[in-house]
Amino acid sequence: MHILLIHQAFAALDEPGGTRHHELARRLVQHGHRVTIIASPVSYLTGKTSHRHLRWVERQTDGANITILRAYTYPALHRSFIHRVFSFLSFMLSSFVLGLGVRKVDLVWGTSPPIFQGFTAWLLSRLKRIPFLFEVRDLWPAFAIAVGVLRQPLLIRLSTWLERFLYRRADVVVVNSPGYIEHVRQRGARRVELVPNGAESSMFTPDADGSEFRRQHGLTGKYIAMYAGAHGMSNDLDVILQAAARLSDQPEICFVLLGDGKEKPRLQAEARRLGLSNVLFLSPEAKNVMPEALAAADACLAILKPIELYKTTYPNKVFDYLAAGRPVVLAIDGVIRQVIEAAQAGIPVPPGDPAAMADAIRSLAQHPETGREMGRRGRQYVEVHFDRARLADRLADLMVELTQLP
Repeated sequence: MHILLIHQAFAALDEPGGTRHHELARRLVQHGHRVTIIASPVSYLTGKTSHRHLRWVERQTDGANITILRAYTYPALHRSFIHRVFSFLSFMLSSFVLGLGVRKVDLVWGTSPPIFQGFTAWLLSRLKRIPFLFEVRDLWPAFAIAVGVLRQPLLIRLSTWLERFLYRRADVVVVNSPGYIEHVRQRGARRVELVPNGAESSMFTPDADGSEFRRQHGLTGKYIAMYAGAHGMSNDLDVILQAAARLSDQPEICFVLLGDGKEKPRLQAEARRLGLSNVLFLSPEAKNVMPEALAAADACLAILKPIELYKTTYPNKVFDYLAAGRPVVLAIDGVIRQVIEAAQAGIPVPPGDPAAMADAIRSLAQHPETGREMGRRGRQYVEVHFDRARLADRLADLMVELTQLP
C-alpha cells in the first residue's frame, strides 16, 4: 500500500519538534507499506527554514520506502496570525500541486492542525478516487479560539465550516486523544477511531544519567526540572518562571526550558527581570538527541493554560517523559492526568498554580528515590499502553481495512 501524507508541521527525527509521523511512517514501512510525505521546509516549532533559499520542492528519502517532499511555504509562522494564514494557504497550494504528481497512491492521510491542509488532502483523495483518513491532533479551531490566537470573526466562521466539512467527508477520523472523540462526533464525523499519542520506547534508556548533556551545559550536580517543548501562548510557561522564583533559595534546583516558540524572547526577558539565576533556556534539540537531554532530567514538567478544552488533550511530551523513565510534574487536568494517576508516574498539580508546582518539585528533590520509582512505573506503563509499535499496528490495520472497502 502506498500512503500519501499531507503534513505542514512534519518533523523528521533529525529535526526538533513532534516526530510522531516519522516514527509511524517507519513502522508502516515495517508492515510492508510505502509512505510519501509532503511537508514544509519551515519548522513549525522554530519558524526557521531548513535552507537559506526556499525552493519549490526539495526531495529527501529515509530508506527505500519513505519519501519526503518539502513543498514551498511562505515563512511566517512566528509572525502575526494573518501572516500564519498566508503560510497555511501557500502550503495548501504547493502541497496540492505536488500531490497531483505522486502516482499510484492507495490512501491519502490528512492531519490537523493546521486544518487548512486537510482540505488539500481531501481534494487529492477525491481526484485520485481513493480513501481519505483525517487525523485530529488538536481541536482546531476550538483551541486557537480558546487561547485567543484566533479572533477574527471571518476566519473563525471559515475554520469552523472547514472543520465540519472535513469531519463529514473523511472515510474515518482518527483522533490522538480519547478526549476528542465526542467533539468530532458532534460535528458530523461518520466514523471515529482512537490511535493515541505515545512514544517510541526503544529510543529511550531510563537508566542513562545524561552526564554528557549535564557537562555541556554546566549542570553537573544540579537537580534538574526540565520542560521540553514549544514556548507558545498555550504553554503557560510563566508559571514555571514563577515556580522557579519560589525556589530561588535552593540553588541546587535548576529549571531547564528546552525548546523554542513565539513566546521565548518574552520569557527570557521576564526571567532576567525576575533575576532568576536558576533558570536556563536552551535551544531545541533534534528528536534523535532528546533521549540524552531527557536522561539529564531528574523531573519533567508538562503544563498548559487552565482552559477547559485542554482537559481533552494527550500532549506528546508527556509520553516521551514516561518513556525516558522520569517523574512528571503535570499541570494539566483531564484525560492526561488520568494517565499519570493510573501509572502512578508523577505529581499532578492544579494548572496555573506556581506554588503547587514549586512544592511538587521541592518534594521530588528532597525524596529522589520516590521520583525514580515514579519514573520506573511510568516507563512500564507506556511500554504496555502507549508504545509506538503497538499504536502503529492499529493504524496500519485501519488503513488496510479502508483500502479494501468496496
